[in-house]
Amino acid sequence: MWIVPEAVIGGLMTPEASFEAVEAVFAAMATGRAYNFPVIREAIGHADALYGFKSGFDRDSLALGLKSGGYWPGNMARGLTNHQSTVVLFDADTGRVSALVGGNLLTALRTAAASAVSIKHLARSDARVLGMIGAGHQSVFQMRAAVAQRGFEKVIGWNYHPEMLSRLADCAAELGLPFEAVDLDRLGAEADVIISITSSFDPILMEAQVTPGTHLACMGTDTKGKQEVEAMLLARASVFTDEVAQAVSIGEAQHAVAAGLIGAEDITQIGAVINGTHAGRRNADEITLFDGTGVGLQDLAVAARAVDLARERGVAIEVDF
Repeated sequence: MWIVPEAVIGGLMTPEASFEAVEAVFAAMATGRAYNFPVIREAIGHADALYGFKSGFDRDSLALGLKSGGYWPGNMARGLTNHQSTVVLFDADTGRVSALVGGNLLTALRTAAASAVSIKHLARSDARVLGMIGAGHQSVFQMRAAVAQRGFEKVIGWNYHPEMLSRLADCAAELGLPFEAVDLDRLGAEADVIISITSSFDPILMEAQVTPGTHLACMGTDTKGKQEVEAMLLARASVFTDEVAQAVSIGEAQHAVAAGLIGAEDITQIGAVINGTHAGRRNADEITLFDGTGVGLQDLAVAARAVDLARERGVAIEVDF
């Protein structure tokens, strides 16, 4: 069995490698060659923690395994990140455990890669202004991955706590882009691409604030009740997702579906666009929305890539198990 510790992931995985892994597994999902197993997510009744498992199998890459972990809100006081996860990979031919991989940074990278995939395949080619809603830890990963997909000339942002916007400003500066804090009316009017990355349970961005031609990636925490944009916006947009079953149950689409504004049949897997079986964006005025719910196959894809890289560079630890 190979062990790839959390401490070495940062020196192995790049946004580019994460993007390639996630794009490939989305394509496999759309063909039915890769599939996720039912998600388990529970409040454990201790330390206010949420704990769960995401798992699946990709017949193309033979990635089989699970990500186990969750959210411990008191971890920051202990000098740890609140989100904790580990990926376990198994040999698809024998069922033996093949790798144990630190999953914290990989989770951030694969989440950012998913929105970047949606930008590549759905955003207008002339998109120049990137709008960010949310300025938490994940936001900088989102920004870095997004700017690689279009020739953005400016970043604008909004956050419930404005003092946190310095994180976005600093990241934009590192990328050589100007940043401006704006209200939601301006963000909706000016941004060609909008990424929301929050833990909101109430709509932040309203349907009337979004202009024709915008691409949105709703990437915030997915759970029962989460909501980042007004449900009517999904009725107006062409909606895409990683996995339809999760989108309608714990994703951004859950409210629009519950209200009867759209049905599961109105939501398209992003993998179909990648594979060329769906046209994706049809015209410059169409609003496209990607409901990124975060699936176990994403974690397996990036973890498998991390193992390959770790073995190539001699930093993977081999143990008998």
